[in-house]
Amino acid sequence: MSLERAIPPDPYEVLPPVPSFTLTSDDVANGEPMGTEFAHGSVGGENLSPQLAWSGFPDETRGFAVTCFDPDAPTGSGFWHWVLVNVPVEVTQLPRGAGGGASTDVGAAFHVRNDYGDRAYGGAAPPAGDRPHRYVFAVHALDVDQLPVTPEATPAYVGFNLAFHTLARAVIRPTYQVKE
Repeated sequence: MSLERAIPPDPYEVLPPVPSFTLTSDDVANGEPMGTEFAHGSVGGENLSPQLAWSGFPDETRGFAVTCFDPDAPTGSGFWHWVLVNVPVEVTQLPRGAGGGASTDVGAAFHVRNDYGDRAYGGAAPPAGDRPHRYVFAVHALDVDQLPVTPEATPAYVGFNLAFHTLARAVIRPTYQVKE
């Protein structure tokens, strides 16, 4: 019996496809390891959300949601690190550390509780010695100004609503690993 786990699918590979647009970062790169500053304090990180910027989204976009999900977490359902909803359409970037608390400086935007139980960004913290985990940062271009959710919504419920309101999605997938 092998103890090697199968690699879970990227969550956006199993949802109905939507067009993409461009997501860039001064802090993280697709397929590359994230710096410790973006890791959770439990593994010696600073728990800072990375800088993100996006462009090329559809003209009919009315708002955005920003999420970060680890499909490799050993939970059977992945792990939500960040869910920021109701980002105004005129906001096309978030500075490093923008995920640092329940309140934001981003209009009517608010954080939904992540899987750490915080209304904020929660950094990477995979089990020590596990293979590198993928952190799927996504910006969802929405057909509504505000999703019909409250700060008490679960990330899964936000994801359900995103399925019906996402016009396009931009994704960047850095990795993180804690060595034994």
